[in-house]
Formats: sequence, C-alpha cells, structure tokens
Amino acid sequence: MNYDVFNGDADGIIALLQLQLANPTESKKITGVKRDIQLLKQVDVTPDDKIRVLDISMEKNMEALNKCLDVGAEVFYVDHHRAGDIPASDKLEAHIDLDANTCTSLIVSNLLDKQYHLWAITAAYGDNMIATADAEADKLGLTQEQKDKLKALGTYINYNGYGSSIEDLHFHPEALFELLLDYPSPLQVIEQKDSIFYQLESLYEADMVKAQAAQVMYESDAVKVILLEDAPWARRVSGVLGNELANQSPNKAHAVLTHHKESGYTVSIRAPLNNKQGADKVVTQFATGGGRAAAAGINQLSESELTRFYQVFGDYYS
Repeated sequence: MNYDVFNGDADGIIALLQLQLANPTESKKITGVKRDIQLLKQVDVTPDDKIRVLDISMEKNMEALNKCLDVGAEVFYVDHHRAGDIPASDKLEAHIDLDANTCTSLIVSNLLDKQYHLWAITAAYGDNMIATADAEADKLGLTQEQKDKLKALGTYINYNGYGSSIEDLHFHPEALFELLLDYPSPLQVIEQKDSIFYQLESLYEADMVKAQAAQVMYESDAVKVILLEDAPWARRVSGVLGNELANQSPNKAHAVLTHHKESGYTVSIRAPLNNKQGADKVVTQFATGGGRAAAAGINQLSESELTRFYQVFGDYYS
C-alpha cells in the first residue's frame, strides 16, 4: 500500500503536488487542517508499505514513525519543523532542513531538480517566506505582477488550511490538492478565469475584512497579541492574519488567538520577520505547542495560562 501523509496547508499540499506531477503514484492520502500534524498514526501500517510524509514534525510523529519502521514499511520523510533524534534505519529516507528560510516544498523542489520550481516558490510565499520566494522568482526572471499573483495563490491555499476542524475549511485539503493537480504550473491556475484561484480569492477577501475588528489583548514594543471572535471565519484567517501583521511590523512578534472549540484558545505565533527565530521555543513551554523557529502555535491554551503566555512571549522578544 502507498500512503501520502501531508500537512493540509500550502507547503504540504504543494510538496505532494510536485512529487505527483513528477511521478504519478496511486496512494491513500492522509491529511487534515493545518494544526492536525500527528497524522502518521492514522496509517494502518503493514510490512512493505511505502509511506511519504510531508511537512509535519518528525518529533511530533516519532512514536508512529518508529512503529512504521519496526513493522518494515519504507518511509520517505521531508520536512522543515523540529525533528528530534532522527531514527537510524535503512527503511527511512529523511530530508530535514530546519533553516528558517526554507520550506518543505523547496526541499522537494531541490530533490526533483527544480522541475516544478514555480510551485515551490508559490508554497514559499504561502509560508510567508517572502524574501526567499522573491529571490527564487528573480532567478527565473519573473515579473512583479507574476510574483504578486504567486504570492496571492500561496496565501489563499495556506488560508484554506486553517480551522479547528475540516468543517471550518472551504475545501478539504485532499480535494484542493486534486484540483491543483490539473495544473503543471501555478501560472496556469491564475490564467484560468474560473479556476480555484478566483474562488479562494473572493472567500479570503471577505474573511479578511471581518478581521480588521480584532481585539488587542496585549501589546508592548516587542510583541502584539490579538483575539478574534468565536466563528469559522476567524479560525480560517488566524494564520494568514499573523503573516500580514508580521509583514506590516517586521520588528515585532505577533500572536493571533482564536477560541478553542472545547475551552481556552488556539494560538498562532509569528516571529519578527527581521529576527525569524524563537517561536518554537516560546510555544514548547506550553503543553500543546509546536512548530518552527519563524512560525509556531499552541493547539490549546487554557485561560488560566493566558497571563503566563503574555509574559513568556513578551520576555522572549524583549
């Protein structure tokens, strides 16, 4: 059995998209909302299975990974999040790069000799790696208009992955992947006037208008924390809004809080664009925190921990 296990955001979807465009493979796909990262445990693994894992932290999936390797499955793992101690196994092919200026899709693009590099650039824009994406786009001689369109497409795909459940999303990540698979180049998606690009654009703009009324919960010279209302649109914009705030104030760290479906808050953090480090160190001081140096999150922060979060967050970046 072939499995593709991938994050439901722009980076995870586009990493798989490149692999499938280069070498179409029938597989069972396992994905979810962006924060649903412990996906590998959903594989009903048997010996001789082949599993590709894309854009989810190895550290957060270590138990399931070891089970897959122990059973005898082959695992191809590509990621840029915290990895922990990578298992030594001839069944594991791991490509892990924790550089704050790369993403899973760029790693995959390099493995494929940049056959679909425009897609990787789109993913980098979606992951808010604007400088990296611009530099790669400039190497290909793209116009400013083309760069702006790829940035928009990456942002919209990423936006679609945020929510507390699949029901919050406009498109299931697997369905969105299948729609994009029709296009060897992201520019083709943009050129087609009735494509998913324009559907997502309209939905994104409507949600972002509502986000302008966000409540500021805490602010200092170094950080800003905002709270969105308890609604699906708010959960959808939680990540892309953090990116937008980071772009507007590149010397400040930002946290976007949304109401968790059970209790407390879900937290999305962006390190300052001019100091892209430490987000993972902040969130891992809380039980459900995880992510990477430039961007990280806490799946559920209790109300009783909110004051401590302000202190940890503010102290780290002060």
